[in-house]
Amino acid sequence: MGQRQLIAIEMDVLAKNNALAAHNREHFDEAAQLVLNLVSSPGSGKTTLLCETLRQLADKRPCAVIEGDQQTSADADRIRATGVPAVQINTGKGCHLDAKMVHDACHQLPANEGGILFIENVGNLVCPASFDLGEKYKVAILSVTEGEEKPLKYPDMFAAAQLMVINKIDLLPYVSFDVARCIENAKRVNPYIQVIQVSATTGEGMDAWLNWLATA
Repeated sequence: MGQRQLIAIEMDVLAKNNALAAHNREHFDEAAQLVLNLVSSPGSGKTTLLCETLRQLADKRPCAVIEGDQQTSADADRIRATGVPAVQINTGKGCHLDAKMVHDACHQLPANEGGILFIENVGNLVCPASFDLGEKYKVAILSVTEGEEKPLKYPDMFAAAQLMVINKIDLLPYVSFDVARCIENAKRVNPYIQVIQVSATTGEGMDAWLNWLATA
């Protein structure tokens, strides 16, 4: 297959996805939902952070979750254990969620007017950057165990994100991670990106994260 044909196919796929993403966004806006696309590398701790977030939001704001993984329902089971409804999407060999998957999953969730829909994307900092799901914001979660150069290695994702959450800060005494340099790298890619430092384990920074959610 020639390069021009590959480009044409990619553009067609993205155009179809973006059209459905726009439809999703209209649906979310009508329901006054805050929809967040949580993106990260595997092992960043985003499910742990999400579970703790849901526990702290209980009785404060209705929440629902769309959980994306290549295999298993382990993360969705953890989400449901908090009492929050969750739909698991297994992508098989696919490395990201798309707007059609999110559209279909939404119809399996209860009404969530005025609430928050968290979309936990497949662990990958490349493919999810290109696919609009209809979310309001992308939130890039980066753990201190990964290295402060990640925003420069995966610039498209951090350029597309409105917020970078530096996670697992309780491990800072035990790892070589320069927080200031990480933030500097992220702002080189995206001067407008906001940054929150958090540990779901100790609770440090959770108030800042919850305040961001309240005003997003």
